[in-house]
Amino acid sequence: MKITFMGAGSTVFAKNVLGDVMRTPSLCQADIALYDIDAVRLEESRALLEAINETVNGSKAKITAYCGVENRKAALKNANFVVNAIQVGGYEPCTVIDFEIPKKYGLRQTIADTLGIGGIMRALRTIPVMEGFARDMEEVCPDCIFLNYTNPMAMLTGFMTRYTGVNTVGLCHSVQVCSKHLLKKLDMEDKLEGRVDKIAGINHMAWLLEIRDKDGNDLYPEIRRRAAEKNAKEKHSDMVRFEYINRLGYYCTESSEHNAEYNPFFIKSRYPELIDRFNIPLDEYPRRCVNQINGWKEQQKKLHDPEFLNHQRSHEYASYIMEAVVTNTPYTIGGNVVNRGLIENLDSEACVEVPCLVDGKGISPCRIGRLPVQLAAMNMSNIAPQLLTIEAAVTKKKDYIYQAAMMDPHTQSELSIDDIVKMVDELIEAHGSYLPKYN
Repeated sequence: MKITFMGAGSTVFAKNVLGDVMRTPSLCQADIALYDIDAVRLEESRALLEAINETVNGSKAKITAYCGVENRKAALKNANFVVNAIQVGGYEPCTVIDFEIPKKYGLRQTIADTLGIGGIMRALRTIPVMEGFARDMEEVCPDCIFLNYTNPMAMLTGFMTRYTGVNTVGLCHSVQVCSKHLLKKLDMEDKLEGRVDKIAGINHMAWLLEIRDKDGNDLYPEIRRRAAEKNAKEKHSDMVRFEYINRLGYYCTESSEHNAEYNPFFIKSRYPELIDRFNIPLDEYPRRCVNQINGWKEQQKKLHDPEFLNHQRSHEYASYIMEAVVTNTPYTIGGNVVNRGLIENLDSEACVEVPCLVDGKGISPCRIGRLPVQLAAMNMSNIAPQLLTIEAAVTKKKDYIYQAAMMDPHTQSELSIDDIVKMVDELIEAHGSYLPKYN
């Protein structure tokens, strides 16, 4: 069995996913191919993973590193599973561009990797690279399962599922921790054990539709009461999602700093007091990037610490999916797939996040039916720019980029159409060779 990791220079994430593989008896003797275009980061990851491979009892994985586009097919050849964790353009120059140019027009962001103008530009520079991956996979590993972890999840996974022949599922960390985080935040830890939840919607805005304790009691009435009380009494890091509970009736999967920019309600130049009221961290992602870069040398020392090398299996879905397929042992995930009727009141071509059964037959998405109408409406406000961005990437028509930005809830609430067009043109020019030519 062969596992290929694309973007293996993401050392800590590669450690989590592939360390999990080495901790799984049915996977620990796999051939592991590491691929990246950064030779230095790739070698750091290879050395770390070799050290873990020697540390974990029973692990006999074969690890090979492949650097550069010219070696990409070799990395992918005969792979059974391909894990994707690339970031095209990095913090500099591209993330800086995604934040600084919109800021000139008065458009402020928090994370900018999933929706908004930042998410749109990130998708447009990433889809051409992933299309290259797809054409190689169709040729040298046509039966592989492609596990996409890269954002913007819905746009990238939507492209892969609709426009390539690669068997693709998108994976996000937020589904696994959604109800646990909520109950802890509301001092309801006694309800954690044995709880049952149901989550569906779109990536970063999938809804906690049901949550029951081990005895089958509905926890939402108490959750709604406590969430309203907490938002009224104190500032905390999850105020936007608690306001969702108050106004829409339901909690969603991804953090408040993310969801603050997925709608027209919270980041508004006309009402600057909302930033403080809902504790919204503007420019949060650049801040994280700078801290990560500054701490990298210190982190490098930690990567070779014996305690750090004693890897314990994480909650990441990847190894559990591989294990379920290889051993034909059923496992349930929250996966991102093309809709095609899984959620009836969302667009059929949307990328949706729904429960999926994984076993020896692969990944089988589960039909949800209809979402509560207000939740579907929120999702559709995000789906429109997602679909338009994919169209822009496929057709190379600039008008679709303008329209994607025009339909984005936060962008349209802050800027005029003329300024949206000017901003998009400036962003395209600033990205230079990271983007293809548009007509």
